[in-house]
Amino acid sequence: QVLLVESGGGLVQAGGSLRLSCAASGRPLSSYAMGWFRQGLGKERQFVAGMSGRNMYYADSVKGRFTISRDNSKNTVYLQMNSLKPEDTAIYYCAARDGVDVAFVFKYALGSEYDFWGQGTQVTVSS
Repeated sequence: QVLLVESGGGLVQAGGSLRLSCAASGRPLSSYAMGWFRQGLGKERQFVAGMSGRNMYYADSVKGRFTISRDNSKNTVYLQMNSLKPEDTAIYYCAARDGVDVAFVFKYALGSEYDFWGQGTQVTVSS
């Protein structure tokens, strides 16, 4: 069991940056595969970024702008978001998956593959 708490969201102008944090209590995050997802108003939840071991995954829409990272000493996962666009406006959620198999490289973008979710943090990008 792991409890995830996101923070770092806010209002930023287009072109700006934010860093989201996902702090975990319970087991070390290093034992989980992690993902960031987002859901805009009236939109479906979509995958943003993920990591499993040394593998990093990104949605095409954020590739080159967002970076996922992990600090095991703080049991925290981060999402550095640069060059933000109004279309990045959404509630951002972090998620953890307990254990991965070789097939996870094909399933990392599926929310149903994750076991634990945070409460979300709002990111608003103004034009």
